[in-house]
Amino acid sequence: MAANVPVRTPRVGSEATVTGSPATGSGTGPRHLPGSVRLGLGLLLPAALLALWQLLSSTGVFTFVQLPPPLAVLDAAVELIQRGDLWINIAISVQRVVLGFLAGAVLGLLLGSLVGLSRLADVLIAPTIGAFRAVPSLAWVPLLLLWIGLGEDSKVTLIAIGAFFPVYTTVASALRHVDTHLVEAARSFGYSGLRLLLTVQLPAVVPSVFSGLRLALAQSWLFLVAAELLGASMGLGFLLTDSQNNGRTDRLLLAIVLLAVFGKITDALLGWLEKKAIVRWAP
Repeated sequence: MAANVPVRTPRVGSEATVTGSPATGSGTGPRHLPGSVRLGLGLLLPAALLALWQLLSSTGVFTFVQLPPPLAVLDAAVELIQRGDLWINIAISVQRVVLGFLAGAVLGLLLGSLVGLSRLADVLIAPTIGAFRAVPSLAWVPLLLLWIGLGEDSKVTLIAIGAFFPVYTTVASALRHVDTHLVEAARSFGYSGLRLLLTVQLPAVVPSVFSGLRLALAQSWLFLVAAELLGASMGLGFLLTDSQNNGRTDRLLLAIVLLAVFGKITDALLGWLEKKAIVRWAP
């Protein structure tokens, strides 16, 4: 007689857990490679792009003004470091992104949970939020200038707006599809309200929540440039626009590279937290 194999029902947003399926693999897929090998493979494309950049700038396809070579960009970085400006620009931008991301993510989590769990809230709130989601980031700039002024609050608020919508959308959608049998079982054990949400419903959608958080983090870096148009005198977005105005393409490219690097670093940190959360809460 064949042995009885217990079958687990995967949570919302999680991959199938069928033995031998492509989702889990046999331990030989790319996800199971050693970290150093994966890092090396991940660096292949950036190295190729760097070589192409050097080729295009050194063969005259682009002029120095249009595309300075990588060493010129490195020299611009060294110059800013010696002046003490580079690390200040980086620190200010990272601070703005972190504060705006946290504010937007928390609000998105709260409203997303409300809309995802309440049909009344879905009817009352979801259409209006859906309309605001279509408003371009730069459209908020003059309004924030009028309401809040040129200080840090307006910049952080704009970044928070960018971070809010991905979290709100993914959380609301995921919670609508939580297994009703799981919820009813929890209710039978006396779980309800906030305790039910934090103990059962949100853990059931951990992968979806982190997908929304990672999208929100990417949006936060995108909105940073728009935020630093609000009278900023420091930051990577300011460095980008100031370099454009002064014809310093080397610094402009430096700002783009730094935005990409620090965007990836913060995304990697969030990915690490996602793995910890999945180990803690996933089935």
